[in-house]
Amino acid sequence: MNIQILTDGGADLTSSLKEQYEVKMIPLHIQIGNEQYRPGVDLDLPDFFKKMEETDELPKTSAPGPQAFYEAYKRIPADKPILMLSLSKGLSATYQNAVIGKQMLLEEEPNRQIEVLNTKTATSGIALLVKEAGEKITEGLTFSELVTHMKEKIEKTTTLFILKNLENLVKGGRIDRVKGAIAKTLNIKLLMNASKEGTIEVSEKVRGDKKSIRRFIEQIGEYARHFENKTISMSHCRAPERAQSILTKIKEKYPFNDSMMVEMGPLIATYAAEGGIVIAFFKD
Repeated sequence: MNIQILTDGGADLTSSLKEQYEVKMIPLHIQIGNEQYRPGVDLDLPDFFKKMEETDELPKTSAPGPQAFYEAYKRIPADKPILMLSLSKGLSATYQNAVIGKQMLLEEEPNRQIEVLNTKTATSGIALLVKEAGEKITEGLTFSELVTHMKEKIEKTTTLFILKNLENLVKGGRIDRVKGAIAKTLNIKLLMNASKEGTIEVSEKVRGDKKSIRRFIEQIGEYARHFENKTISMSHCRAPERAQSILTKIKEKYPFNDSMMVEMGPLIATYAAEGGIVIAFFKD
């Protein structure tokens, strides 16, 4: 690859995607109890979920500092342009720190080509953009053409979430305990989406798991009509069978050209909780 793709711990990528496009990742930090970890470096997913089960407190996540980005950029050969696809600015300080890290390196090496893009998405949404960038680099786009293309694709990225339970949102203070208890009693499921600014917002509240999945899948058709050249990207929180069932239903209804599925990393899994599903695709 003549252009280096970088991303961060807000992305959930398959190992084949990372290998195919030689993607490098900068891990986020996560605190569980009094211990700090870097997922993918000194904490794998099974250990993360085990530690989560052992505590009543929700893990705390934090962005890598500017120095981490500076060092990651510095390790790339000076003549190789860098495309950094960052976790949504609306969810984390990661994007700002990635930009500061870029400025730090450019003060030393002003001829470097580095572009930091706010993806306005996370998890499988970033995976979708990484795949798109990798394909366009392979096709021979120049760095300038690639940056322009990816900015356009970011604006077309649609990210939808469905949560099976609200336990972690209650733990994290995102939902009032009383409302969480009522939702559990009434079997309320949340359908959520990434806003234009890249924040997460509730789009609908649906009663019952089957009904919520049906509505989750219906939403895809409200964003796109043409699927032949598109990829559906999915991540799940400890629910491979549930995810595969939903993905199969999606592909039966919409003729996507390709699909990707990966287990959610600690950042989004912290709030999504078991059974949570995220999908991403490009709208028309």
